[in-house]
Order: sequence, then C-alpha cells, then structure tokens
Amino acid sequence: MEREGTTEDMKNKKQSKFKRICVFCGSSPGNKASYKDAAIELGRELVSRNIDLVYGGGSIGLMGLISQAVYDGGRHVIGVIPKTLMPRELTGETVGEVKAVADMHQRKAEMAKHSDAFIALPGGYGTLEELLEVITWAQLGIHDKPVGLLNVDGYYNSFLSFIDKAVEEGFISPNARHIILSAPTPKDLVKNMEEYFPQHERVASKLSWESGM
Repeated sequence: MEREGTTEDMKNKKQSKFKRICVFCGSSPGNKASYKDAAIELGRELVSRNIDLVYGGGSIGLMGLISQAVYDGGRHVIGVIPKTLMPRELTGETVGEVKAVADMHQRKAEMAKHSDAFIALPGGYGTLEELLEVITWAQLGIHDKPVGLLNVDGYYNSFLSFIDKAVEEGFISPNARHIILSAPTPKDLVKNMEEYFPQHERVASKLSWESGM
C-alpha cells in the first residue's frame, strides 16, 4: 500500500494518465553528479504526478536513488528482481514491494506487465537491452506504451544518432523512429510521453502476448 500524503498535498499534485511507469537505469551511479540528480528529480516528478514506480529492484546506483525518492514521496514502488540477484551483498535491499522472478526474461515481462510507460535513465548494457526490447515490442504491436529517454547531459546523443543512421540506411522506418521519445529533463519527458500517439505501422497488430500486457 502506498503511504498517502495529506489531502492538501494530493490536491496540489497533477494527475497523470499513467498509473505506473517502469524505469530502466544503471546499477552504478555514473561518474557525473548530474546522473544522480536526474534520478532523484525523476523520482520526485513521478511523485508530483501521483505515478507509482516499477523498477529492477535493489538499492544500488541510480536504481537505488530513484526508488528511494519515489518511496519517500509516498508512492508505491514495485521492485522486480531475479532470485539469483536477491542477496543483499549483490544488489542491496529493495524498497517497497518485492516481486521475485526466476530469471531476466521473466523480470522484463513482469516489469512491462505492471507498467503504463517506460523511461530509461543513463545506464549500461542491461539498461540498453531492456530499452531496446520494449522499443521492439512497440514496433511489433505487442504494446502501445510510450518509451522515453531521459537524455541527461546528452548521454543518449550517440545512441539517437545510431538510430537515425539506421533510418537513413533503411533498417528502421521513419515512422518507427517516433517510438523513441527523448528530453533532457523529467518534466519535459513525462509531458512528451503523456502526448504520445503511435505513428508506426505495426508488424503484427493485435498480437496476443503471454505476459498479458
């Protein structure tokens, strides 16, 4: 159960079309203070809009910062974590509700099932792998949920350049390029995601997906 604030606090918060947002991010804090600041700022932005958090569990790196910020703000936090990564010496202690799963594949399906949208903060291989999978699912028609990059200090500029190159070379359609939203601040990113409408032609519309998204 989320810990509610006062009635006045609730009135002052903006209502979002999203109930829960899944955030992918690094299990490291990164080398810049701006990455840590962005994680905390995104957490507070979710709180201000009455949005709950779904994330990969644990309390280390950017994952720990955003989960703690959302939890401290009184919103519900769901941490989805494979059983093999649950020992505290590996990932730290998960705040909020913990959903233990068998493996990384189930983790991604479970995170997606409980979320209305996806945001990637700066991160490494794991963050990119999770991000690209939900982008691919959107292209296939498995979901219509917005996917956003919090492009802190231009962290994702080279990634976006690669995507643009793939469009130029005919591997990604121009309409499918619009699946990826990006902005430098949490406020702008969530606003863009609220206004998202799919423009791409799905490869397999009405596709039934086992995870029940």
